[in-house]
Amino acid sequence: MKALDPPPRLLLGPGPSMVSPRVLAAMSRPLVGHLDPFFLGLLDRVQQGLRDLFGTGNPLTLPISGTGSAGMETCFVNLVEDGDEVVVGVNGVFGTRMCEVASRLGARVVRVEAEWGSIVEPAAVAEALSKCNKPVLVAVVPAETSTGAWQPIEEIAAAARDAGALVLVDTVTSLGGCPVEVDAWGIDAAYSGTQKCLSCPPGLAPVTFGERAVEKIRTRSSKPKSWYLDVGLIGAYFGNERVYHHTAPVSMIYALSEALAIIEEEGLEARHARHELNHRALMAGLAELGLEPAAAEGHRLWMLNSVRIPDGLDEAAVRRALLGDHGIEIGPGLGPLAGKVWRIGLMGESSRAANVRRLLLALAAEMGRAGVGEARAGAAVEAAEKVHAAASG
Repeated sequence: MKALDPPPRLLLGPGPSMVSPRVLAAMSRPLVGHLDPFFLGLLDRVQQGLRDLFGTGNPLTLPISGTGSAGMETCFVNLVEDGDEVVVGVNGVFGTRMCEVASRLGARVVRVEAEWGSIVEPAAVAEALSKCNKPVLVAVVPAETSTGAWQPIEEIAAAARDAGALVLVDTVTSLGGCPVEVDAWGIDAAYSGTQKCLSCPPGLAPVTFGERAVEKIRTRSSKPKSWYLDVGLIGAYFGNERVYHHTAPVSMIYALSEALAIIEEEGLEARHARHELNHRALMAGLAELGLEPAAAEGHRLWMLNSVRIPDGLDEAAVRRALLGDHGIEIGPGLGPLAGKVWRIGLMGESSRAANVRRLLLALAAEMGRAGVGEARAGAAVEAAEKVHAAASG
């Protein structure tokens, strides 16, 4: 068997993002048992670090052993029972996936649709709730990875609580890249993933459950339909009882611990500001290449930049050239946006001024080679650098 030798890549797609050498080094540390006192102490620190990230004091905050989709399933499987009315905001792939997960659990799903790239209007959610008999849950995606749209949460959360429903949000792309305030915004449960703005390898799904969500779990009329994702069981391992549930992924917890330490050192406000700055620089440069944002103005993510592809350009060929000739990965569009947009991630370690410059130069070269638009590499880089220079004073 050949030695493992992955090619060097600059990861600027929708995930995973680049990972700090410190995180990779942490994963190489010697294993200990998942009930070892050292490891249990580390778990406690990781849980507190996640609370700080989520903006919550929720005791039931922990990393699920699985990717972000496991976090989604964990929240739904614990909060939803047969026949429950669940209202879901759908403006992209992951709202659609929420509907699928909820329906498989026997929920009566009420979809509140919006055009992909736009937001789900709070008034539309309130109207849907007014037509429900007894809504149990309202679920929305603040950072829709498939479109680059940034969804406001507070008004939707207030409408849900007024209707007696729990509020569930997907923070897979937002956590660590833009503000997430679980307690202040009235969110009852949230889930995320480690591979995006946390800049940790994929494999863990941070989740948090507030008091109202915990009460719903405690008073269920039936057991959750997943044994592995039952937080009543998992919580006993992460809590004071330390009851064995499954063998925790020790090396991944090492990685998450180091990633959280890096975030703490940078500071959340500074980290958010870095993501915003590099987003603005990238968009300024892309405008010089004739590329326009796909998400609605005023609701564009800093971490995931969705841009429209010019007519006549073979977008897949450009992506292949970026990867093969420049070592840069960007993402294609999904669903109705397939072939129409690129998704460019500036998340965590990937959100750096040098990476913005490198991508602009590579894109200008490949668009020029394809004969689409003007090869304005110099103008694109200059526009991005002006944004960075203005920010630095």
